[in-house]
Amino acid sequence: MDEAEAVVPGRYCRCVADLPDVSTLLDTAVRSLGGTRREGQTEMADAVAEAVDQREHLVVQAGTGTGKSLAYLVPAVRHALAHETTVVVSTATIALQNQLINRDLPRLAAALAPLLPREPTFAVLKGRRNYLCRNRLQTADDEAEDSELFDPRQLSSLGRQVTRLHEWSEETESGDRDELVPGVSDLAWRQVSVGANECVGARVCAFGQDCFAEFAREAAQSVDIVVTNHAMLAIDMSQGNHLLPEHNTIMIDEAHELVDRATSVATGTLTERSVGTAAKRAARLVEPGISERLTECGDGLALMFTDVPDGRLDHIDDGLAGAVAAVRDAASACVAAIGPSPGEQDPDSATDRKLALAALGEVHDTAVRILESFEPALRDRTDIVWLTKAPSRPPSISVAPLAVGGLLREKLFGDRTVVLTSATLTLGGSFSALAHQWGLGREVAEEAEAAKAVKAPKQESASGTEDDDGPHRAAGEPRWRALDVGSPFEHARSGILYVAKHLPPPGRDGLADAYLDEIAELIEAADGRTLGLFSSMRAAQQATDALRERLDHPILCQGDDSTGQLVSRFADDERACLFGTLSLWQGVDVPGPSLSLVIVDRIPFPRPDDPLASARQRAVGAHGGNGFLAVAATHAALLLAQGTGRLLRATDDRGVIAVLDPRLATARYGGFLRASLPPYWGTTDPSVARSALRRLSGRTAPAPAPAAG
Repeated sequence: MDEAEAVVPGRYCRCVADLPDVSTLLDTAVRSLGGTRREGQTEMADAVAEAVDQREHLVVQAGTGTGKSLAYLVPAVRHALAHETTVVVSTATIALQNQLINRDLPRLAAALAPLLPREPTFAVLKGRRNYLCRNRLQTADDEAEDSELFDPRQLSSLGRQVTRLHEWSEETESGDRDELVPGVSDLAWRQVSVGANECVGARVCAFGQDCFAEFAREAAQSVDIVVTNHAMLAIDMSQGNHLLPEHNTIMIDEAHELVDRATSVATGTLTERSVGTAAKRAARLVEPGISERLTECGDGLALMFTDVPDGRLDHIDDGLAGAVAAVRDAASACVAAIGPSPGEQDPDSATDRKLALAALGEVHDTAVRILESFEPALRDRTDIVWLTKAPSRPPSISVAPLAVGGLLREKLFGDRTVVLTSATLTLGGSFSALAHQWGLGREVAEEAEAAKAVKAPKQESASGTEDDDGPHRAAGEPRWRALDVGSPFEHARSGILYVAKHLPPPGRDGLADAYLDEIAELIEAADGRTLGLFSSMRAAQQATDALRERLDHPILCQGDDSTGQLVSRFADDERACLFGTLSLWQGVDVPGPSLSLVIVDRIPFPRPDDPLASARQRAVGAHGGNGFLAVAATHAALLLAQGTGRLLRATDDRGVIAVLDPRLATARYGGFLRASLPPYWGTTDPSVARSALRRLSGRTAPAPAPAAG
């Protein structure tokens, strides 16, 4: 057997040249799946293949309807088989993850198998906390919230859920939480799962041979495509790249969510409960006085919370600093009392030790981060600390990085090829805003242009800072290219962007009567068929209550049922309306006549008291940039693009996007926001919007919108 035909058990390819090219594979896949060839899809697939071959990062904006999943999966499969390697695909949402694993990849693998040496293989890999732990299942006991232990209803509910989890453990083959329908509360799931730092390891654990998480990791080691999520990707980066199988290529879908998910993973939080849990776990291993001291410190921390207002902490007073330091020292004392590993232990003792050290380490390290974050001068800080108080949950103090670009640049883009894609990546008409957040410098094409214009006047970049780094790439900056393949939709003929310029600017006291009147008139013109996207749950509920009294259309509101059930009911009833907030801005896919009107109550700027957004905005300003543009406007543009993208989900969809906030038409930043949206035909005339909606609700073919301009 010659070298080209050498067999690697389970995974082999004769040679790269023997494989059909990406264009042939894509055509085969599209035909097999009953689709049609799309120019944008072909362009994207070719660009992804070239980027992978050239080991160069690629950022691709692919509008709804492009078929971007196939456009990156086909080159990913070919690369995996050609080089006997694994390609990682990361998503932000469970919905897309499930779509890839349960629909796209099985169909693609079957379609391509006749053209390839073997059928492509794939698996899903999630964080350990997503899998049921058989060891923990036997010890689920006492880690409910203290307040819930004294609430018979909550305790009874928790007990029923844990009992159900015991029964499910006898049936499930995967132990994957997402396969449990209906689901259970986070509190119940914590009773039967462990984080990575709590796991004693398969070699020590009494259930190591039957571990669901280990089964998933083992399955992922030898497949061509591993599907994971952004949080798992961030954890893998922060823990030395040993959680995911060895790989050199990553496809990141829903890339607009990457920064937020990475920030969440890097956020540490202290609560009275987290300290108390660590103390309870330590109490099994140390003298009572040592663990009791930690419990007392948790009580002291809770008392200090009552004296400090919630929100961002630019400075920490002596009382709160002392309480955090006391927690740090008490946790350290518990760790010292537990001492070094005694060597071989029985599984129960090993579990107790691992759980205690994990909880103590998290409490100690978070306390250290909080205290150290205040040491540099305000403009030089890299972490932000804030206090959260809410009626529905105990108070907490959190610490998070101001930016994750450095982490991504070093750990993600350093030695792998990364393709980032989404329907929304250009903000204000440029990729640079998100690229800056990812830790990328200039795009290769921008670099070439900068070299030509090196002596031109400085311009403010989309990242909010002056572009003064010259035409040369900074040391260590990854090379990347950008591509916008557009959308198969004719936005200017299919959708109208109506801005209610005549309304007053939105206030802080809920929806004004004029807004409710406008919403009612639009819904009546559309005969229902309305998705209302609101900036707060209070506004969504206010609109729901008011319009249920005024209209005879069914008004569904987020919180009435699970989001999935509400979306299904909305899609099934063409006269229904669905109102809600953030999860609906990005999670609704309702093609066809059930949706012809999307209402946005106000530009979705971050709240002024949002600790991370306000700190990031200030940091940009402190270094000479435009903090509002770089943070607040960018955040709003991203959400607006996602929210308005709910309207056109199929090529024959038609409708109106109604933005009730007049600032989209009147404010200086309105042009930046509008440039972040697809090129809908625009109007500020309410009669034009209502007339178009009446034509649509009359089931007659709407007259083509006037040509733009």
